[in-house]
Amino acid sequence: MWELKIAEGDGPYLFSTNNFVGRQFWEFNPNAGTTKEKEEIEKIQQNFKDNRKNGGQHACGDLLMRMQENQIDLMDIAPIRLTDDEQVTFEAATTAVKKGVRLNRAIQAKDGHWPAESAGPLFFTPPLLIVLYISGTINTILNEEHHKEMIRYFYNHQNEDGGWGFFIEGKSTMIGSTLVYVALRILGEGKNGGDGAMDRGRKWILDHGGATSIPSWGKLYLSVLGVYDWEGCNPLPPEFWIIPSTFPFHPAEMWCYCRTTYMPMSYLYGKRVQGPITPLVSSLRKEIYPTAFEHINWNKQRNNCCKEDLYYPHSFLQDVLWHTLHYITEPILKYWPFSKLRGKSLDRVVELMRYESEETRYMTIGCIEKSLQMMCWWAENPNGDEFKYHLARVPDYLWVAEDGMTMHSFGSQVWDCVFTTQAIIASNMTEEYADCLNKAHFYLKESQIKQNPSRDFTRMYRHITKGAWAFSDQDHGWAVSDCTAEALMCLLLLSNMPKEIVGEKVDNARLYEAVNFLLYLQSPISGGFAVWEPPIPKPFLQLLNPSEMFADIVVEKEYGYWGICFLYGTFFALRALSASGKTYDNNEAVCKGVKFLLSKQNEEGGWGESHLSCSTKVYTPLDGNRTNLVQTSWAMLGLMFCGQVERDITPLDKAAKLLINAQMDNGDFPQQEITGAWMRNCTLHFAQYRSIFPLWALGEYRKRGCEPN
Repeated sequence: MWELKIAEGDGPYLFSTNNFVGRQFWEFNPNAGTTKEKEEIEKIQQNFKDNRKNGGQHACGDLLMRMQENQIDLMDIAPIRLTDDEQVTFEAATTAVKKGVRLNRAIQAKDGHWPAESAGPLFFTPPLLIVLYISGTINTILNEEHHKEMIRYFYNHQNEDGGWGFFIEGKSTMIGSTLVYVALRILGEGKNGGDGAMDRGRKWILDHGGATSIPSWGKLYLSVLGVYDWEGCNPLPPEFWIIPSTFPFHPAEMWCYCRTTYMPMSYLYGKRVQGPITPLVSSLRKEIYPTAFEHINWNKQRNNCCKEDLYYPHSFLQDVLWHTLHYITEPILKYWPFSKLRGKSLDRVVELMRYESEETRYMTIGCIEKSLQMMCWWAENPNGDEFKYHLARVPDYLWVAEDGMTMHSFGSQVWDCVFTTQAIIASNMTEEYADCLNKAHFYLKESQIKQNPSRDFTRMYRHITKGAWAFSDQDHGWAVSDCTAEALMCLLLLSNMPKEIVGEKVDNARLYEAVNFLLYLQSPISGGFAVWEPPIPKPFLQLLNPSEMFADIVVEKEYGYWGICFLYGTFFALRALSASGKTYDNNEAVCKGVKFLLSKQNEEGGWGESHLSCSTKVYTPLDGNRTNLVQTSWAMLGLMFCGQVERDITPLDKAAKLLINAQMDNGDFPQQEITGAWMRNCTLHFAQYRSIFPLWALGEYRKRGCEPN
């Protein structure tokens, strides 16, 4: 049985800044679990599979984790069910809130955070499998049970047309279909395996022109594996990393995610890294192309992108740049003395990658960069310590649930902790659940970053981090403004409570350090706050976006990131405006935000917004204008923070009744559509959201809108 390990780490290639507080990884123990527990796991796995076949939810409910972490009886408080004629009472709200708090207490990890999946894109796992395969470590790092659960995940998320999407709720795309098909073959599935699933997947690929039309990221991954030719990739010259920093298009000016992705990509391109041509690779060359591999005109494929994948077409200027680099620059760099530049450039990229690896304890900024860096370090030295350090951190990225095993974007430990903590505080049941808050308080104090990056970090294009929080844990090291703001909010709220309940307060100096970090990220132009690094007012850099799948990745943009989409943004905006003293009566923005939310409430009293809002930039309700409980909670919170209870409580009464009746017997709420978003064209599944925001909304409603009898 799979066991979730918390705050553990051992071995010569693992190290931590805080004794692995926040670390979470799954380990298979063949001797663990009773017969009843194993039967229950098989049951929920089959239920998910059957539900997906019948058009049910795509996202997992994280049920394996919840089965393991829950050690208390959650059924001893009877659930509340209100009839059409009944109103929400203080007592009904209290029962619902108490059940929700008890559920969160039950699934809290021993170090104080709330473990949960944060995944969803289907292109995350295949690059990891590619690097493990070409390096010959796949059966060392992954055992038979890993293989089985990854295969389960991929088959569970295959679309009816045979293809796979960019993300688990998305339509089939070439990058999703090709990478998942290749991943399944690497995992040992035959080309006719999966009861016809592989045949259907391959048919989708071939019916849509074959893998030559995979987007640029996919072209690079397949080139490293050896089933695509580097001649069919647009140039990613590593020489960009040694141009003068005054150059207007210098990589240091790019958004950190873009920079840390294309850094290892430029190494792979610069060295034309390719794994061994094995029988599997030779077979894949025949399976995913309608034309013989050796007869493909690879040069013509450089800008070939499947229409199902194309979201951000290249500009004319960018096409000119690619052609110039391909036909002029690259040929020149093959000859002395210009060839010296390639070696010098690669040395600089290696220096930057080594710094990034060390500063993140070999986790890197995220899963995409993790796999890319592993490819680079294997190519640099397959027996080197860097590659071994990276291998040791692979388990940190793997998550197993009832739908199978996938790769995290990166952990959401801090992010989930700060919101769960605020939801519990809003319940006004802090004394009853003091142990829960005490543990969360400990986790947040331990997870604050205590120092800036080492050495001359500005030369490595890094910024201050002291006093901040990362998205996951302290070891990750990449400081995030909104995680810092929410963690600071938690520490301030907890500082007002007796230490006998929540533990010792944090030193004021550390609070000031957090404020200093936030002010460092504030834009002097807009007044807003960037996520990771000070904003760079150079929108023209977006012209360099080489990705066909994502928009706005070169310079940080706020639209279509992190949550879906208008409801998410309006909730946070109204919360912030309320905190700054703005009200419905004295501020036009608050008034417009409230009216917007009220206009989107559906007939049953809830709210539900499609991920299409992110990509189209137009508010799009869910099909049938159905309700999503997390988004309903966002809308409720935004309205309550801006005084809706005093103006007209009726919309909130309807929404609260909806949440209470939707609550499950154990105090949790059903998993519905994914509500996280990323780069405008992709979704992220935050599995803990359904346990946080409905509880928070009901807690605030109970405080503000219900009178005890």
